Amino acid sequence: MNNFLVRLILRYRIANIIVISILTLIMLYFALRVQLSYELVQLLPSTDQASIDYSEFKKKFGEDGNIFVVGIDSKKIYELNAFNDWYDLSYKIKKIEGVEEIVSISKAYNVIKNSELKKFEFIPIIQNKPQSQKELDSLVKILESIPLYDGTILNKASKATLMLITLDKKKLNTKNRVELIYSIKKNFDEFSRKNDIKIHYSGLPYIRTIVSKKVEDELKIFLVLSILITSLILYLIFRSFKSVLFSMLILCIGVIWVLGTLGLFEYKITMLTAIIPSMIILIGVENCIFLLNKYHIEIRKHNNKIKALKDVIQRMSKVTLITNATTAVGFFSFAFTHSQVLVEFGIIASLNIMLVYVLTLFLIPIIYSFLPNPKEKHTKHLENNRILKVIDVTLEYILNKRTWIYSIFAILIIIGAIGATKLTTTGSLVDDIPHNDPIYKDLLFFEKHFKGIMPFEISIDTKKKNGVMNLRTIKNIQRLQDTLKNYPELAKPLSVAEVLKFVTQSYFNGNPDNYRVPSNNEASFILSYIPKENNSNNILHSFLDSNKQVTRISIQMANIGTKDIKRIKDDLQPKIDSIFKPDKYNVKITGTSIVFLKGTEYMISNLMEGMILTLIIITIMISMLFRSYKMVLVVIITNLIPQICTAGMMGYLGITIKPSTILIFSISYCLSIDNDINFLMKYRHELKRTKGLASIVDLIISTMKEAGHSVLSTAFVLVLGFSIFIASSFGGTVALGLLISFTLFVAMFVNMLLLPSLILTFNKSIITKTFKEEAVDLEDEIEDDDDINSDDDINKI
Repeated sequence: MNNFLVRLILRYRIANIIVISILTLIMLYFALRVQLSYELVQLLPSTDQASIDYSEFKKKFGEDGNIFVVGIDSKKIYELNAFNDWYDLSYKIKKIEGVEEIVSISKAYNVIKNSELKKFEFIPIIQNKPQSQKELDSLVKILESIPLYDGTILNKASKATLMLITLDKKKLNTKNRVELIYSIKKNFDEFSRKNDIKIHYSGLPYIRTIVSKKVEDELKIFLVLSILITSLILYLIFRSFKSVLFSMLILCIGVIWVLGTLGLFEYKITMLTAIIPSMIILIGVENCIFLLNKYHIEIRKHNNKIKALKDVIQRMSKVTLITNATTAVGFFSFAFTHSQVLVEFGIIASLNIMLVYVLTLFLIPIIYSFLPNPKEKHTKHLENNRILKVIDVTLEYILNKRTWIYSIFAILIIIGAIGATKLTTTGSLVDDIPHNDPIYKDLLFFEKHFKGIMPFEISIDTKKKNGVMNLRTIKNIQRLQDTLKNYPELAKPLSVAEVLKFVTQSYFNGNPDNYRVPSNNEASFILSYIPKENNSNNILHSFLDSNKQVTRISIQMANIGTKDIKRIKDDLQPKIDSIFKPDKYNVKITGTSIVFLKGTEYMISNLMEGMILTLIIITIMISMLFRSYKMVLVVIITNLIPQICTAGMMGYLGITIKPSTILIFSISYCLSIDNDINFLMKYRHELKRTKGLASIVDLIISTMKEAGHSVLSTAFVLVLGFSIFIASSFGGTVALGLLISFTLFVAMFVNMLLLPSLILTFNKSIITKTFKEEAVDLEDEIEDDDDINSDDDINKI
């Protein structure tokens, strides 16, 4: 098998280059077709009850998250020139393709009673631009006399006002949304400059568009940063531009394959999949370091380039296969979570980890087979005085001060465990946006003046046709709305009851004192003025289904965390049941906020299951490798210590458990365990090489001299590499960069200090006969292929 792989890689090197080039061109074709995801992230499976309820709600009433909200907090808007510009702007925005409707103080409607025709007429309050300040003031007075608008499109106390722009949902889920959002924003920016009025932007369409644009920008930034950092580190290690150039060439091919597989699977770029290209560079550079280190070690032994490359393929192909497989398995566990965004992330990440393994295994030997032997200066990194000093100091502690090592790690575990108890679970729809970002600051504006803009819906099914128009139902809706006033996080509700109060006010000649639900005697003749047909001309249309059986209460809420959303939902549900008896009504709390709450809970639960699955699979793989349950236990424990320290750090820093942070534990566990496997396989190789005659101390020293170099190099690369994500503008990505780097930093000390110490201390109990024997033949002696020992031999076909 070993010789077959050597022949396949080296003898057919030209054919391999051609095949990889063709595959790369195919992947490039698919990569160019990849699109950004503009949809709200689907955390819930379609079979979940909350998802089903929300889908049914959207079928009846349309999207609840397709409104672009624009706000102003300036009394200037009520001055004639500025108001007329605002008036013109509303009509200009309405003409933009993709804009369905606009509601603002310049496009607000009044209900007028037509006694002759016995119907209500829905007419604009401001039908033409006012010609004088006096005329404008009188129109504003009419607007402010309608309680329906106070708290929805204007704040009478602060004079803040909104423009609500309903967008075409079909455009929102395509790349055309960027042009749509920016063309709308451009018009408002011009208005802002002309009238010196600050504009605030929000709403889910706007937030998702800006976030998607940032994801696209950061994908490019992280790619550049990861290439620069890994290139610098590779040069510092190998002191060779060729090593840097060819390693980065291979890894750039790997990036093309990542984007290509995204296109091939018809997946879109999300906030999660956007980090895979950079992550593949960081994981792939590990392979390059392992292979090049081994190549240089073999070159120094006999200075035979082809024999050295054979040794690299025969030994390192299996070692790196195991380390890459354990990492890939960890990522693949996300594919079993039933959360689409995680499934896509798990499949693409795990597949490309194995693909970049194949690329490095094939291309590094092939490329170096064409190059001359490395010069002495290129292998001097093997005797790097700084690294050797670190290894010597490490050995001093391992051999003579193990008590200190155990004490320090025991203290770290205790501190970490205490910190972990401080962890809390939360998250919000814009949780990953930093508080100094304009998006977040604008959200605070809308919360201050209108209590927020996040959709929160209550669906009420009366279980009978025309049941919504029953006055008892209307009064129950009003009772529920009175209950909602007790929750300061919720804005003023809009419902059929509010509309009915509006028309009652109109029926009594617009007197604000009559903004109320009509009495039993009044209801029959007031309702007779409302059209019977439920079409777009009916003012109740937005709140009724076609049979007038189901209605909605639409509420906006502040950007609160999942804990508070759950508290409100759990507290509200029994109050709803006391008003709407479950045997007569079917009332559901839904909307984007509720779906996000359930999705977050579901995702955290699935990620926990994924972590457990990762532990189980990797434990099985290690058991197959080392066949000693005590050694398996040692590996698992040593790799859980960095996780405990990270959990503690999160607790002390107040970093909460949410989908973007819990993801860190699985990723870092898979990455940190690689060095354990590499160290133990090297240790077992030394056991076999010396036939058990060497002392345990000599074995540890020889293992540390070779494996320690790679452990330090790869840890250095990964810690610095993942730290690039700290430059993100998203809190979750920053946490990923910070916490994975910290975890791998702790893992480096565990691998360099604790693992060798445990082997020394418990050598007799954990280094069993089964450990020395391999269940899978990974480190067999080099098979000598006399056919391939020089450049000339390779060229013989």
